[in-house]
Amino acid sequence: MLHSWFVNSVRQFPDHPALVVAGRTFTYAQLDAISRGIAQQLRKETVSRPRVGLLASRSVVAYGGYLAALQIGGVAVPLNAAHPADRTALLARSADVDVVVADRGQDTGFAAALGLPVTRFGEESIEAFIRDADPVDDVEISPQDLAYVLFTSGSTGRPKGVPLRHANLDEFIRYNVDRYDVGPGCRLSQTFHLTFDPSVFDMFVAWGGGATLVVPSEDDLFDPVSFVNRHQLTHWYSVPSVISAAVASSMLPADSMPSLRFSLFCGEQLSIEQARAWADAAPASVLENVYGPTELTVTVCAYRLPRDRSAWPKTVNGTVPIGEIYPHLEFRIDPDTGELQVRGSQRFHGYLDPADNAGRFLDPQTGGEANPPGPLDWYRTGDRVCVQDGQLVHLGRLDHQVKVFGQRVELEEIERALRVFAGVVDAVVALVERPGRGKELACVYTGELVPVRDLRERLRAHLPLAVIPKRYVHVESLPLNDRGKVDRAACEQILRNAA
Repeated sequence: MLHSWFVNSVRQFPDHPALVVAGRTFTYAQLDAISRGIAQQLRKETVSRPRVGLLASRSVVAYGGYLAALQIGGVAVPLNAAHPADRTALLARSADVDVVVADRGQDTGFAAALGLPVTRFGEESIEAFIRDADPVDDVEISPQDLAYVLFTSGSTGRPKGVPLRHANLDEFIRYNVDRYDVGPGCRLSQTFHLTFDPSVFDMFVAWGGGATLVVPSEDDLFDPVSFVNRHQLTHWYSVPSVISAAVASSMLPADSMPSLRFSLFCGEQLSIEQARAWADAAPASVLENVYGPTELTVTVCAYRLPRDRSAWPKTVNGTVPIGEIYPHLEFRIDPDTGELQVRGSQRFHGYLDPADNAGRFLDPQTGGEANPPGPLDWYRTGDRVCVQDGQLVHLGRLDHQVKVFGQRVELEEIERALRVFAGVVDAVVALVERPGRGKELACVYTGELVPVRDLRERLRAHLPLAVIPKRYVHVESLPLNDRGKVDRAACEQILRNAA
């Protein structure tokens, strides 16, 4: 079970550091005591096996609360305090949350409106738990019980609830602890908010190996080099946007992160240019591009860049491959659309709302839609891939294809051309409505401000004229969503406002 990965390290390494957060280090024994204290309080406040909304971020309460929910056979439901109250209420209601664990000072008005009890913990509670938290009786947990519920970002519509079971996580954690040689003395970053599923990797791969999880402050995320060096991190994991932001701010000098042994990137396409900049800054680090949707338990494949730069791949779109599917999973590529489809132990069993399953699962026998999904059905990722030199290469989202003058256009291809041939740092292209002129391709980009005529001229030799963006908006940095990814919807709004 998920919690057992942590408990095993508590037994083996009680005095080793488990968590560094908000300027303080907690040992495995201390973090266990804190989680037991919170668990005891939850048992007094709510139902058996509760669904626990976690309105806590970058605090010991957040991590203690997560472990407490699992310890009593409950379900962790991370919530984001930065979201509007009505959205938080929608997610809590959709996940059938029974109780909310909150940091002191968090606005929990949404919980009162839903009639949910709220349990808050401050510094004095934490100290009391460390001194004398009582044991918690064991709860029998089935591999098929839920461990946590996350929600998709909702950038394409209503957020979808994704429930993951304990059985989805066991092979994933075991494989990654081994792959990244995680053990006592290792120090792993935790750049992701708990509402974004790579945080599950950070927590339980670290704790599963007896390593230390190091949580940055919001300010630390803007200066990764200082954060890595101050805490002597051995493992880094983030979205590629962190690289672009650091490069744009001239805060990623060569040879600046000597302690890193492994650097992982996920959530967006990792360009060769981004990989090169990070590899220069962390020359001793193994650099990997990893891929996977929330519905498949964090990640399902990885590509390790060779140490020898001359052996780096030259892919069709200038991105680092996403590599090979994990050996305990199966995949297929739809011959018509190029869509990647995956099944196996990490595949979830369907969305919270069964209506969201429509079109997402494929019956291997009939080739038609599977609804409700069975254990052997393929999950349709919505991502297009190809195989190049035996490695999967991510080509883009099926829903990022648009039609211009009847021609199907891949927006990622245009964005790549802008980065490689037009000299911009990063770019998002969208098909937007322009009053009186209909829909046209437009681009928001970062880097040096370049006259529109020059940008279009640079692209002429590499793209058909019909797919060269008509309009360009220069910004200092691309907007990011709460997961640290480039927020395409916000970029499109910038372009609409500039029309």
